[in-house]
Amino acid sequence: MTVSTLDPKTALVVIDLQAGVVAMPTVPHTGPEVLSRAVALAEAFRKYDLPVVLVRVSFQPDGADAAGGRIDGGPAPAAPRPAGWDVLASELTAPGDIVVTKRNWGAFHGTDLDTQLRRRGVTQIVLAGIATSIGVESTARAAHEHNYHVTLATDAMSDRDPDAHRNSIEKIFPRLGETGTTAEILELLAKTHG
Repeated sequence: MTVSTLDPKTALVVIDLQAGVVAMPTVPHTGPEVLSRAVALAEAFRKYDLPVVLVRVSFQPDGADAAGGRIDGGPAPAAPRPAGWDVLASELTAPGDIVVTKRNWGAFHGTDLDTQLRRRGVTQIVLAGIATSIGVESTARAAHEHNYHVTLATDAMSDRDPDAHRNSIEKIFPRLGETGTTAEILELLAKTHG
């Protein structure tokens, strides 16, 4: 389904566009391409005084605050991350943005994201970021469960695994909300708020 409506109180939520994530190889869009589209969305949301939420993932150097539990994929690599890997892309940030730091895949669990959105009367979120099948999908699922209308900017997200990206876009997202390109969302935003 193509995006049809943006509520009067819609927020942009951008997942993990930070130095270490944007630099990873991703498909079908590169990190810089995703970042460029997210910047365009953020600028438009700010123009209409709509909330922009920048979510970043970060952990203590020893990983003590990272999510645990046994998984088939084995333990996460213990190699230290380079300094600054969790710094949000500077071209994306602006004064007044809401910054949420998460320690999980999704941006709702263990953060104040829901509180920040509800205090502002937000009823819908537009999602972008990396990785499609991990942080973006986890956040979309939780947003849907929290009764937000969810819109997914499909060309403003990417993944390390092309099959996982395609599965999220084609099979999961249509069950959680509406999808559209950055251009379609920007056009609808201008019609709704312009």
